[in-house]
Amino acid sequence: MASVARSRRAFLADWLRASALCAIAPLPLDRFGVAACVAGEDVRPARNPSFSSSPFELGVASGEPGPDGAVLWTRLMGVSDPTSAVPVRWEVSADEGFRRIARTGEAMAHPDLAHSVHVELDGLEAGRHYWYRFHAGDATSPVGRTRTAPAPGSEPGRFDFVFTSCQHYERGWYTGYRHMARETCDLVVHLGDYIYEEGPGLRTDLVRRHDTPEVRTLEAYRARYALYKRDLDLQAAHAAFPWVFTPDDHEVDNDWAGEHNHEGMTPSVFLARRTAAFQAMYEHLPLRSGAIPTGPDAQLFRRLDFGAAMRLHVLDTRQYRTIQPCGGRRAVPCDERFADGATILGEAQATWLRDGLDASPARYNVIANQVFMARLLEGEGELTLAMDKWDGYPEDRQRLMAFLDERRPSNPVVITGDLHTSWVNDLKRDFERPDSATVGTELAGTSISSSGDGVDVSPQGVNAMSLNPHVKFFNAQRGYVRCSLGTDRLRADYRVMPFVTRPDAPIATRASFVVEDGVPGATEA
Repeated sequence: MASVARSRRAFLADWLRASALCAIAPLPLDRFGVAACVAGEDVRPARNPSFSSSPFELGVASGEPGPDGAVLWTRLMGVSDPTSAVPVRWEVSADEGFRRIARTGEAMAHPDLAHSVHVELDGLEAGRHYWYRFHAGDATSPVGRTRTAPAPGSEPGRFDFVFTSCQHYERGWYTGYRHMARETCDLVVHLGDYIYEEGPGLRTDLVRRHDTPEVRTLEAYRARYALYKRDLDLQAAHAAFPWVFTPDDHEVDNDWAGEHNHEGMTPSVFLARRTAAFQAMYEHLPLRSGAIPTGPDAQLFRRLDFGAAMRLHVLDTRQYRTIQPCGGRRAVPCDERFADGATILGEAQATWLRDGLDASPARYNVIANQVFMARLLEGEGELTLAMDKWDGYPEDRQRLMAFLDERRPSNPVVITGDLHTSWVNDLKRDFERPDSATVGTELAGTSISSSGDGVDVSPQGVNAMSLNPHVKFFNAQRGYVRCSLGTDRLRADYRVMPFVTRPDAPIATRASFVVEDGVPGATEA
């Protein structure tokens, strides 16, 4: 039975990769008007597809921009015959009115992938905007806008990106995305917790509720993504910019680590859940075919280049880590943190990261990282560390800090999500010695909605800044971080809102920090 399951997964992965390639090539069509290289097991293409509701109710998205293209995404809903494959036509235009068509083609929305579509474009011009839309049957999608990356080695002069994370549906409105969609921006980087897997909350202050129990199956994960993606503010931010996404824990299960979970599931049961979660994640985000999961495994760490300005190193701190030490949550540090083989990245990913930094031609090396990297002591009397963060894996962190000190890759800046609060940290060669060299900067951003309404200053922040001299800024409101890369500096604006439990919150820049070219660490602007 296991070999049959593996064969089925391998077939699906091969089929998906072939479909992605077919979607961008001029291909002969079969008698149903479907590209001949797209095929499935006992799946018939719909000649005249019909829908019980608007097929594009989850919106459109783009992602993974390169200098000659990007991934275009949508998912058809309400397909009247859910067992059929649906041909989807797509258009890419050099203008918003679709008068200068740059590329067209047809892709298949296949039932094995919940009728999602991933079109991998190439052949476009570098460093410019394009507009796109989809057609299925008589329906036409909303228009999305994407932007290709600057040409390799070119100097864009200025490159702007936003990063964010943690959008708990129940805890707040996605007003931050409405503001984000109005920014002048080339890219959005999402650092995980796109969905939350838990069942409906019991709190009385929730703004809306999950509509199913905790999700564990493929159909349940699909329904949870669909619930989140129906939010119009989230759709607006997806339609406005290309995204780069990496998951954290809640896309699968809270605080999961490799094959381990904290709910008592056996490894085989948990890996079945991870298989479902990863497939649904691919189905709902604009990821390239290289991220197609094979069972519980997906290749998610990767790098993207944006001219001479930035190399983006995207980490995966969940799939390859060992189980959290010292009880797993916040705890008094114990020797288990230094156990042989303890790792948050895994050896292959750690080597890949160092090699990519060492060979990078970019002025700024931005590391997209899910969980807090700097040391974060908290408490009174007996001090504690959070074992789910890099504090639980000090050897991996120390090797990376030593590498940054010794090899000096150009301007390493770590961007981090997860904590639902904003921080600016110096990264130190040795966090036990505050006077050791500063080797980089960590910009940790708050959540879009997770944890609900926040405050400007909290006891947590006051305590953390007193115990951790490398921490330069703390804020506990909701929002995102807007970054602008120039020829001599990176500027980070911490954009925050006073509330998210009511709609229509205003947004303002709470603080700004700059990382000067060639100077490790950040200073307040």
